[in-house]
Amino acid sequence: MVTYLNKEIKLSASRQLWAITRSVLEINMYKTKKNGKKTKSHWDEFEALLKIVKFILKSLSLYDKGTERARQIIPKKVSLEFDNLPEGFSGYKILHLSDLHIDALPNFEDDVIRQIGDLQYDICIMTGDYRKEIEGGFGQIIEPMKKITSAIKCSDGTFAVLGNHDTYLMHTLENKMDIQFLINESIKVSRNGSSILITGTDDPYSYYTVEAAHSLQADFDGFKIAAVHTPELKNIASENDYKLYLCGHTHGGQICLPNGKPLITHQKEGSQYASGIWHENGMIGYTHNGCGVSGIPVRYNSNGEVTIIELLKKNRYENN
Repeated sequence: MVTYLNKEIKLSASRQLWAITRSVLEINMYKTKKNGKKTKSHWDEFEALLKIVKFILKSLSLYDKGTERARQIIPKKVSLEFDNLPEGFSGYKILHLSDLHIDALPNFEDDVIRQIGDLQYDICIMTGDYRKEIEGGFGQIIEPMKKITSAIKCSDGTFAVLGNHDTYLMHTLENKMDIQFLINESIKVSRNGSSILITGTDDPYSYYTVEAAHSLQADFDGFKIAAVHTPELKNIASENDYKLYLCGHTHGGQICLPNGKPLITHQKEGSQYASGIWHENGMIGYTHNGCGVSGIPVRYNSNGEVTIIELLKKNRYENN
C-alpha cells in the first residue's frame, strides 16, 4: 500500500507555489545551484559544438554506429543490502528508469518497453529527463510516455521526479497517464506490517530551491529512499539518514573512451558518482546510466540501461 506523507499538503497550494517558483526559474534561463550561485545556461553554445561533433562523426562513418549503440539498452539487476531494511521488504524490487529523452530517437519507447518486458518488480521510480530539449513543448513525448507507463506493471505504482530537461508543466501528466510525481514530496510504502519512505525532490542541477533540501528532512523513523535527478543532494540525504539514493543525469558519460571513462558527465561531484554504485556516509547511491541519450543521439563504449534495484535485509550475523 502506498500513501502520501502529508497528502493534504500535496493537494494544497504548496504544489501551486512550487509551480510559480519553477516557472520563474525556467524563464530566467539561469542555473540555480544549492551553493547559492546562479550561472547562465550555455546550452545554445553546447548545441553548436555538438553540431560540429556530429559532422565529424558522420564524416568518419561513426554516426550510424553510435545511434545503433544508443538503442542497445541492457537490463541490469543490482542487489543491495541494508541493516535497517524491514524484514517485510527484503526482496523488494524497484524498476529504476532515468533520462528517457524519449523524443531523441524515433520510436525509442519501443526499445525501452522491450527491455522492461517480463521483468518482475514492485514499484517503478523514474529520476527525470523525459524529453530531449531543455525548453519548448513536450506534447511529442505524451504518447510515448503513455506507452511506457502502460507497459509498467507493478503493485505499488510508478513515481517520478523532474530533471533539468523537464518543464514544471509536465506535472500535469499525472492526469494523462498512470504516473505520480514526487516534487519535494514523500510517500510511505507499507507491507507486512512495516513501512519505508520514498522522497522525491525537484531537479537540483538547474532549479535548486531550499524546498528540495527541506523535503529530505521528512519526519520518518525507518528506512528511507531519496529519488533525485542528480547526485547533488547526496550529503543532505545522508545527513538525514536516507539509506538509498537513486539518481541519473550523467548518462554514464554517453560517449566514453574504450576503457569506459566518460568524456563529459555534466556533474562536478566526482567521477565516482558518474555511474553505478557509490557510497556516502553510510548511504548507498546508484547513478543510472540513463535509458536514452541527449545532445547527439549516439553512444560509444557505454549502454543505456533498464535497472532492477533489489533491496535485501543484511544478515546481522554474517560476519560473526
